[in-house]
Amino acid sequence: MSDKSKRKRPLVADKRYAGKAKPKPRKQANTQKRKAAPARRKATRSRRPRRGGILGFFSAVARWFWRLIWTITWRLGLVAALALALAVGYTYTTIPPLENLLDGRARGSVTLLDREGDVFAWRGDQFGGVVTADSVSKHLRNAVIATEDKRFYNHLGVSPRGIASAVRINLSEGRGPLQGHGGSTITQQTAKLLCLGEPYDPSSGLTEKEYEADCRRSSLGRKAKEALFAIAMELKYTKNDILSVYLNRAYMGGGAYGAEAAAQRFFGKPSSALSPAEGAMLAGLLTAPTTLSPTNNLDRSQNRAATVIRLMEEQGYLTAAQAEDAIANPAQLSEAAEAEAGGYFADWVMSSGPEFFTRNTTEDVIIKTTLDQRIQRAAEEGLKYVFENKVKPGSKAQAAIVVMSADGAVRALVGGRKTKVAGAFNRATQAMRQTGSAFKPFIYAAALDLGYSPNDIIVDEPYCINIPGSGEWCPKNYTKNFKGPVTLTDALKNSLNIPAVKVSESVGRETVSTVATQFGIKSDLAAGPALALGASESTLLEMTGAYAGILNGGSSVTPYGLIDLRLLGETEPLMGTGGGINERVIQEDAARQLVYMMEKVISEGTGQRAKFGGRQLAGKTGTTSANKDAWFVGFSADYVAGVWMGYDDNTPLTGVTGGGLPAEVWRETMSRVHEGLPIKDLPMMAPAPRSDFGEAQPAPPTPQPQPQPGGNRGGGADNVIDRVLRDIFGGGSSGSGARAPAPNPLDR
Repeated sequence: MSDKSKRKRPLVADKRYAGKAKPKPRKQANTQKRKAAPARRKATRSRRPRRGGILGFFSAVARWFWRLIWTITWRLGLVAALALALAVGYTYTTIPPLENLLDGRARGSVTLLDREGDVFAWRGDQFGGVVTADSVSKHLRNAVIATEDKRFYNHLGVSPRGIASAVRINLSEGRGPLQGHGGSTITQQTAKLLCLGEPYDPSSGLTEKEYEADCRRSSLGRKAKEALFAIAMELKYTKNDILSVYLNRAYMGGGAYGAEAAAQRFFGKPSSALSPAEGAMLAGLLTAPTTLSPTNNLDRSQNRAATVIRLMEEQGYLTAAQAEDAIANPAQLSEAAEAEAGGYFADWVMSSGPEFFTRNTTEDVIIKTTLDQRIQRAAEEGLKYVFENKVKPGSKAQAAIVVMSADGAVRALVGGRKTKVAGAFNRATQAMRQTGSAFKPFIYAAALDLGYSPNDIIVDEPYCINIPGSGEWCPKNYTKNFKGPVTLTDALKNSLNIPAVKVSESVGRETVSTVATQFGIKSDLAAGPALALGASESTLLEMTGAYAGILNGGSSVTPYGLIDLRLLGETEPLMGTGGGINERVIQEDAARQLVYMMEKVISEGTGQRAKFGGRQLAGKTGTTSANKDAWFVGFSADYVAGVWMGYDDNTPLTGVTGGGLPAEVWRETMSRVHEGLPIKDLPMMAPAPRSDFGEAQPAPPTPQPQPQPGGNRGGGADNVIDRVLRDIFGGGSSGSGARAPAPNPLDR
């Protein structure tokens, strides 16, 4: 058999035609069709048939416009993003180092210390020192964030959500979108405080106030620049750095810039030691520092603080118990803050110091003053007591008080009934008022210095002087009657006008004016005989200083409140006091005899309402014509005090004389001043007993030369005989310098 039949495979044609075998190939074909079907469906989905007709045309146009807008938008967006990046980058390079941003005041500060070295007032732009977000009390830091920017740690300097919310609120309240609420973050507020990095330039023609107002404009362009600056700050500084700048530069009312100054100003403690209530009060000031300042309205400030505390509780910074305690025990002002920046005394010291170190200082200055806060409170309480208990309710009458030592150091000063003020009209230092009979001690000072005795006799009787160009002038006593022969002491203690005019005419008006001027009354004195009745004007400060010269033995003083002035951080003062005891005006014996006469005013005369505590006191009442002014000025062995009362518009006082309400204000003040002080005798000298030499001798035909004030003369019998032999009261220089005929001889 052949091998070919074994190697060949059998033919399969018969299988192609077999009926039972045909379904199998068909099954495979169906499988292939099913596998291909998805591909056809995919091709159908990716190539949707386009619509024809008008709808298809508009659909194509819409797609074309959409692709065009998208192409323009993303390209413009890319350009805008690049421009923004360049602007932020440039701004980033202009922002100075952090340490240069922490003190942004245009002016320096003035801190005023009392005689013990304790702070009692601030002036200027107070800056307590640099603080950081980590060094201040956490309650202050949390209160600021809760109030000003609760998402501070989660944004990049600008909060679109905050801006949108602010715009919505402004529109709902009927304002413009940028008027009112600004939606600014703390970073944006800091940028505004930095004036977007543009320092004040005096050559710009703008004042500092105009410059600050321009920095705070809310125009759209300004807001855009502010946002750029804020983003640049976020890139350059940490969040705590930005918050530190804000806490150092923000104005918090009362002249305080920054958290440390505000903490010291209002609470007398460092910013690191603030309680939740105190931190909330400071944070609440940021929205309206002047209106909400606790020194302006403590209740309003406490109400705002309560709102801040509730925000802190809502945001988890305080527990419910802490919030409840803070609201129940609101922050209170320190004693210095309650003093309202030192009131009239601080105003006076600031006005009397060099302007470049006080009102317009660019440095931080420390001024030590003569103020005694205990005596200041005594003066304020004494004035308040009399007006509450002795004056008709609703009265518009005003009063002023000055208390000083015998060397002119002012210990207290009240310039009006409202004592908790700053920058108000100061009636103690600025009001020029007629002095009335309070001027009379200077007439008798001139006479005593010329050798006259308190026991010398003068006749109180009708008296007239012919004034050239004005006619006859006839002074009257307040009581409208006459006492006849009286001693000089009695004439002063009863405030008799006619003896005062006679003595003034006898010793010479020029002499009296010289003595008064040398004692410190600097205003122009009246030239006529009415000089003796206090027709001239003076301030209460001048009058009190002049009386201090009588107490200290006859030497003039310059009232002063500034002891020394130095810069913050320095130990050596730049300047010392500009006041104190000056040259002698009258002899010491004359001054001591005058004190004796003035003691009788209080112990026996018109000033008896001023007596208190069994002390030796001396003084003088004063009431001007038509009762427009009432004075009482006097002293103990320790202090001199002056009181003035009247109306600012010169309305006459009703039923008030210097021996009435002013003497009572003086007593209430001085009795409080002397609480706890040992009783001291006045430095007074009683005159020698009056010798009886019989009838007065006629005046010599030629008057003897009169000694000048302050000259050396002996006392005793020789002086008495000399005064008797010379008809002292019958001559002397008049206002024009000519001797006048004796109006009345000296009677003994």
